[in-house]
Amino acid sequence: MVPADLIARYRVHAASHPPSAIAIGGSAGSIETLGVLLPAIAPTALPILVVVHLRANEPTRLPELLGSKCRLPVRMPFDKQPCDGATVWLAPPDFHMLVERDRVFSVVIDEPAHFSRPAIDVLFESAADAFGPALVAIVLGGASQDGASGAARVRQRGGFVIVEDPATTEFTVMPTAAVERAQPQIVIDRQGIAALLAEITGGTSA
Repeated sequence: MVPADLIARYRVHAASHPPSAIAIGGSAGSIETLGVLLPAIAPTALPILVVVHLRANEPTRLPELLGSKCRLPVRMPFDKQPCDGATVWLAPPDFHMLVERDRVFSVVIDEPAHFSRPAIDVLFESAADAFGPALVAIVLGGASQDGASGAARVRQRGGFVIVEDPATTEFTVMPTAAVERAQPQIVIDRQGIAALLAEITGGTSA
C-alpha cells in the first residue's frame, strides 16, 4: 500500500500536469521487479518507456517475457517510429533509445553511458525534454549510477520522479544515486511503485 500522503502528492502534480508518458529504468535485479510492476499497469493510452541494462549482441526474449505479464503489448522501437501510447517500449540490446522533441524514437549506437548501452540517462534526459512536466520517471535497483543524472533532468523539467527505496532492494547503487542527485518526490518499495502505477494509469494494483 502507498501512504495516503504520497498518493496525494502525485495527484497534486497530476492535476496541473497530467502524465503523457512513463519512463522506467533499472539494471541488476530489475527484471524481477518489472514482473511486479507491469501487471499493475492498467490498459492506458500512455507510452511506457523501459530501459534495462542488457548484454550486447545476445538475443533477448525479454519482450515475450514481459509481455506475458502485461496487459499492453511490449515492443522494441525502430528509428523514427512514433512514440505511440498503449505500448510498453523496450530499448533494444546495444542501442540507446531516445525520444525526440517531436515524440518519435531515435534508436542509435552512440558511446555507452556508465558502461551501458542502452543507458537510462540517455532515455530519461531525452524524454524529459520531449515531455517536460508530463513525464513520470521511475528508477529501480541497479549496480551503477546510471539514471541519476536523467532523473535530475526530469525534475529540472518539472516532471515527477519515483525511486525504488534502496533499503528494500539488493542492488542499492542506482537508487541511492538517484535519491541523492534528483531529490525524487517519492521513494518507496516496489509494491508501492506498483500501486502508484495503478493510480497513474487508472487501474488497480495487481
